[in-house]
Amino acid sequence: MRLVFAGTPEVAVPALDALIASDRHEVVAVVTRPDAPAGRGRRLVASPVAERAEEAGIEVLKPARPRDEDFLARLREIAPDCCPVVAYGALLPKAALEIPTHGWVNLHFSLLPAWRGAAPVQHSILAGDDMTGASTFQIEEGLDSGPVYGVLTEHIRPTDTSGDLLTRLAFAGSGLLAATMDGIEDGTLKAVPQPADGITLAPKISVEDARIDWAAPALRADRVVRGCAPAPGAWTTFRGERLKVMSVALDPARTELAPGEIAAAKNSVHVGTGSHAVRLQWVQPQGKKPMQAADWARGVRIAPGEKLGGE
Repeated sequence: MRLVFAGTPEVAVPALDALIASDRHEVVAVVTRPDAPAGRGRRLVASPVAERAEEAGIEVLKPARPRDEDFLARLREIAPDCCPVVAYGALLPKAALEIPTHGWVNLHFSLLPAWRGAAPVQHSILAGDDMTGASTFQIEEGLDSGPVYGVLTEHIRPTDTSGDLLTRLAFAGSGLLAATMDGIEDGTLKAVPQPADGITLAPKISVEDARIDWAAPALRADRVVRGCAPAPGAWTTFRGERLKVMSVALDPARTELAPGEIAAAKNSVHVGTGSHAVRLQWVQPQGKKPMQAADWARGVRIAPGEKLGGE
């Protein structure tokens, strides 16, 4: 098939690579988000998908909005058989959905209908799921509601961050998406409607969602830290300033600390929660680089009874 691939971030690159490598299909163009400001200089930078497509000599389309008529006209000229999608980042209008013969097929990082939305991996960790996966489905106008072509499963490890899990799913899912294209092309694969039960939503994680509630159980604090890593990053406050919490470890033996109360020793820093303590491993004070929690504690000279998140 002639394919037009739609995707934007680094997590979409493995799937693009898998389709470029396929001997059954040709990626004739790529659709990605427009160049965006990045770095200290805020200069415009092309998306990872755009960079990879340019390396491969593939035409790159960067519409400000997928409903723009010049983009739709170019897509009609290309006349793709199918448009595989991974984390493109914009809603596709009906006019675009109708152009390819076999529609737009999305690789979504959850076991649909669970965790429909922008942040399925983060929400699966926040919810304490043991298992997640990826699904390929036909895009329709509803939110991640189209019929499913194929799925794969992935165990969530106790120390997984969202970044860890998303990386594994991106590489495993690239094979699923390529196999889905094969099955659509040879007619052996049919999409199956999603069940009406088990629908959960995964909206984008806000900065406020990433704030640690020390009165909640330790397990919740651990999930927020892992689920919000690397972005937007779990955080709390200390002496009126924001403190990013990059990693913690559960310590069920420490139960004497009040929620948010800090206990700093020479080589460890513990914080109380609504159940037992957690040990801070890595933190990032406002305006500074990441550092080990014990180094941070020595620098700020924590007084007895001081707390995180108390302001």
